[in-house]
Amino acid sequence: MDRKSNTRLKSLEFILTTMSSIKLKDAANILNVSEMTLRRDLNTEGCPLVLLGGHIVRDPKNYHETNYLIFEQETKNLKEKMVAGKLAADLVENGDIIFFDCGSSIPFIASQISSEIKFTALCCSLNTFTILKEKSHCEVILAGGIYSNHNSFFTPVNNSEVESILTTKAFISAAGVSNEFGVSCFNYDEAKVKKIAMKKSRKNILVFDHTKINQVKKAYIGDLNQFDLLICDKELPKNFYAKK
Repeated sequence: MDRKSNTRLKSLEFILTTMSSIKLKDAANILNVSEMTLRRDLNTEGCPLVLLGGHIVRDPKNYHETNYLIFEQETKNLKEKMVAGKLAADLVENGDIIFFDCGSSIPFIASQISSEIKFTALCCSLNTFTILKEKSHCEVILAGGIYSNHNSFFTPVNNSEVESILTTKAFISAAGVSNEFGVSCFNYDEAKVKKIAMKKSRKNILVFDHTKINQVKKAYIGDLNQFDLLICDKELPKNFYAKK
């Protein structure tokens, strides 16, 4: 297996930590290669991924999954999330203590942090914890609480780590980002945890893809001016708030 092929397969393995399957044509678009190139990659001996019905999935023989969902709801904007995730990952520095929010964008940050950086991670999402625990120089803390299968999220109880640990940075995700109505998400419990984490952090960083701009969801997180930095995969509209 050549180096480029191996890199592509590693990227696909990461994507499949956040979903059970991805369409071949979508994966090819994300990786900027042809579908035929990906088919050749997947036919490499020892490849941990397989192609089933036009969808790429992890090989059940390698992962021992008994409840293997091939055709779950399609995850959107993967390429955009990877771009925003890389921009955020580049901000992580040696000695940082970072809160990683839940949300579909956050694993794309965790996966792209250099393995050479020594930092502490505080998270309340099982998906993000699974990625961070593989980084040899990362001390990862998973905040306990009431677990939800719906979003792989632990809702912290009283006196949780989220309330007691002061962080240098907090990566916060959102489903809606609006000048008029602020930052919002779908889930009230998630919004509460985000607010607590933001109060305990020296620098709050909002990470989102451009499809969230001018969207408004039911659970209010905060105003845009509560964030020190906004990170998006595309340039923000000129009228958007940017804290200096």
